[in-house]
Amino acid sequence: MCRFLAYSGVPVFLEDFIASPCHSLIHQSLHAEECKSGTNGDGFGVGWYGDKPEPGQYREVRPAWSDENLLSIARLVRSHLFFAHVRAATGTATTRANCHPFVHGRHLFMHNGQIGGYALIRRRLESLIPDELYAARVGTTDSEAIFLLTLARMAQGLAPGEALASALGDALALMQAAGVREPLRCAAALADGDTIHAVRWSSDAKPPTLYVCNRGDSVVVASEPVDAARDCWQALACNTLVSVRAGTIAVSAFEVGLRRAA
Repeated sequence: MCRFLAYSGVPVFLEDFIASPCHSLIHQSLHAEECKSGTNGDGFGVGWYGDKPEPGQYREVRPAWSDENLLSIARLVRSHLFFAHVRAATGTATTRANCHPFVHGRHLFMHNGQIGGYALIRRRLESLIPDELYAARVGTTDSEAIFLLTLARMAQGLAPGEALASALGDALALMQAAGVREPLRCAAALADGDTIHAVRWSSDAKPPTLYVCNRGDSVVVASEPVDAARDCWQALACNTLVSVRAGTIAVSAFEVGLRRAA
């Protein structure tokens, strides 16, 4: 399982959360406390918004704890909204194209979890991605496929949370049709430069961890608390969507309906 962090609020340097805290994301890449593996060394990535609508991005296959360029970027880049992710691969190659967060247009996306039996349904899942978006697929992960399928549903008029639920419903239907008994587990975050939508969901009772911390002038959504201010960090309930925009937090139920397999 991977670890990630999403920030929205007053502009801060990326290092304030990625590198400086006692349990920063870089620290979690080697010493995660709330996932199957304490080490998340199969690459990392950061994505941030600045003065342009499209986000900047830096991804690398080296472990986050050993990349001096990440420290330099985090020390100098200031942003009002950014994502950071450290990866523990679950069956796909350790390549830069498979590192999160993913970018398309003005959208950022990152994911922790996995589609059970992904190898059995990958081709059929990819076939659901429209041609105009499939051309943007450069990696092989289930995460990128879900991202592009979510964007396709948004283009059809669904709200971001509904679009992600629809994409997960497609995957779940294909899993059931293929006789897959493993669960589909998902903690994910999607942003457009203004709003973060984050979900914690699973087809069983074991979703990946996800926390929300409201600091007054900012909101942080993360796989694990990054500092010692534990009273601030509230665990997000299972099957929940949280939307963060301009310091406001909206929490709602997140339901994934079983769609008919193609």
